[in-house]
This record gives sequence, C-alpha cells and structure tokens, in this order.
Amino acid sequence: MFVPTKMFFTKGVGRHKDYLQSFELSLRSAGIEKCNLVSVSSIYPPKCKRIPPAEGIKLLEPGAVTFVVMARNATNEPNRLIASSIGVAQAADESQYGYLSEHHPYGETEEKAGEYAEDLAATMLASTLGVEFDPNLAWDEREKHFKLSGKILKTFNITQSAEGDKDGKWTTVVSIAVLIP
Repeated sequence: MFVPTKMFFTKGVGRHKDYLQSFELSLRSAGIEKCNLVSVSSIYPPKCKRIPPAEGIKLLEPGAVTFVVMARNATNEPNRLIASSIGVAQAADESQYGYLSEHHPYGETEEKAGEYAEDLAATMLASTLGVEFDPNLAWDEREKHFKLSGKILKTFNITQSAEGDKDGKWTTVVSIAVLIP
C-alpha cells in the first residue's frame, strides 16, 4: 500500500498548434513533464507534509510512475478564458485525511475558479467531519464558520488561468498536486 508522505503543488500553461503538444508544454511549464502521470482521486493523506515545488521536483525521477490529482483545461478558441484549479482542505487533526478538489471552468477568472475549488474541498471535508453549515451562504462566510469549528485547519488553492491563443493554437492549463512516497 502506498500512502504519500509529501505533496507539492504546481501549475503551468502550454500553447501549440497540436492539442497533445500543448498539454506536454503545460506539464513542462509545471516542471513535471519527465514523469508518467497517474491521476488519482482527491484525498489529502493524513500526516502528509506540503513541500515547495522546487524541493518536490528534485525528488522526481525521469520515467517514474507518479501519482497526481490534476485539473486540466484546454481551448483552441481565440481569447477564450480557461482555468484549472485544485482546492485543498486540511483537517486540524493531522491524523485525519483532508480533501482536494479539481475544477476546470471556462469563462472564470483565476480568483473565482480558485475560490470555487477551495470551497468545494472545504465543503467535502466539513461534511465528512460533521461540521454543520448552511450551503447557501457565500464562501467567505462558510470559510469563517469552517475554521471557527476548530476541525478545519487550512484551505487554499492553486489555480492557473489563460486566454486562448489569439491565432487559434491550442492553449492548455494544468493545476496539479503531486504525491510523493
């Protein structure tokens, strides 16, 4: 059984006439193009330490099978706004797992996409921990309530947005949580 002990977050943008090459360039921009990526679902492992991207990238080996939670979006429509976002919610009790969420919208700013992904992760964690909340309240209000409950320690997001290339080349954005053994 593989339970990650470290995790880092990265993001990138790629542009190219070919869709696949655009994706490759977004991974290169994120610094993880040398790995064989395997997407997994969205649990932040208990006691998993967040490390800086530069430190995490040094731990990756070319060709290694690398587990990630990835949000990805692409367009070849000129000037179309796209985003990819990973939201994170960590429990105050580090022996408890947390949540990561993926969001990949069209037409949302980086800030709006990030807040949505963060809200989604926090809401999933809150419901798991039994934190009562009103889903109709704005994210700012729920965030305060979640943190005041004492059960949710931290929420954050990593988000990449871009406008589609003006000449119609493929534009790909990625936001990625990389899990390290």
